[in-house]
Amino acid sequence: MPKNKRPPPRKPVNTPEAKDEQQTNELCALALELADESAGTDIVAASTRAELAQKHIEFERLLRRLLTQGKDEVLYGAIELARDESLEGYRYLRNAADEGAANLILRRENGADLEIDAFAIPVFVRSQGGLDPAADFQDGDAYDALLASFTEAGLESKHAKVVLVSHAYDLGEVERISYGQLHAMLREAAQSLTDKKIAAAPALERSLRHGWSATSFGVDDSAVELRFLLGFALKRADDAFYKVPAGEKAADAYFAKRAEAYQQWTETCAPLVARCLGRARGADAALSLNFQYQDLFFGARAQGQAEYAMLGLLSELNQAIDGHDPASLQVLIAPSDDELEPQLHIQLSAGASVLASAALPLDPAADLAVALDDLADALSSIGLSDISVSEDPLS
Repeated sequence: MPKNKRPPPRKPVNTPEAKDEQQTNELCALALELADESAGTDIVAASTRAELAQKHIEFERLLRRLLTQGKDEVLYGAIELARDESLEGYRYLRNAADEGAANLILRRENGADLEIDAFAIPVFVRSQGGLDPAADFQDGDAYDALLASFTEAGLESKHAKVVLVSHAYDLGEVERISYGQLHAMLREAAQSLTDKKIAAAPALERSLRHGWSATSFGVDDSAVELRFLLGFALKRADDAFYKVPAGEKAADAYFAKRAEAYQQWTETCAPLVARCLGRARGADAALSLNFQYQDLFFGARAQGQAEYAMLGLLSELNQAIDGHDPASLQVLIAPSDDELEPQLHIQLSAGASVLASAALPLDPAADLAVALDDLADALSSIGLSDISVSEDPLS
């Protein structure tokens, strides 16, 4: 009698979960390789350069496909995986995802390629009683003038088409916008700017679903709130306005000119922005605005988060300083030893007595020495001068 044959091994089921895991590993691996190659020597063999170029193409294709499909779990999973393997790889992948989610190239058969970006402007608003959500972007004339100002003031090319969301996002709202959702909002904006037909914008509508987070400001309280203007700029991909000169001095002059134009815009258009933001709840409805720099969405969000955390820290320390001479106090700042949620620890003392202990979130991709120096500068702005800095974790 013939022997029973061993059944052939079952092939793994190609489940959606297995495919997502494969793409997570693939995106991470490509980012790690590209980051390593970018940090290496410029003198490489032609075959190596060709391989690197091919890997870059594969990386960009995969990243773009995942963004288009809204595969947030894969994107964020790959970034976390890269963080465990290499800080350079983590930076490379996160920067690529930040920029890729906020940028889209539109290929046209019978015309020049178009490019659309999602930008944001963080604005700190000081008022009495806090902003009234019922008054948010209710002034149509101010909105129209503000929208026109982006091209008139030189923030965007005079040939660009710009659309501004008629809502000032709070921090909670922008933090809920993921890579996939922003990319979907970008495609919706592109359709609205290139197609005369009115189309649904579910991703944009989803970003507005929660509204502003509730606050506890009384009508007589001095309030500081963070809001974001969110816009989309459509232009020709070859528009010379956005081309950075090759030389270092020329590039510096280009960015200085852009920064000057932006600074002038913040001064000229602050009243328009204030009218769009509406009124405060307190009897004094005047709003005082402090702008941060316009950037692609995720860069602007990171700016706002960092500054908001810093203002909260300084406010906490100011309360602890109350009743003391700041010049007589001692401050020690040092990093935490928590790799999952890195922080900078701050200890404020008056001799042997600890007045306050606080922490500031630290971007895992940040340069530690620079972050410590920036924090020391911020602490000196509230009168503290005896500041000790350590790159070793605070015990």
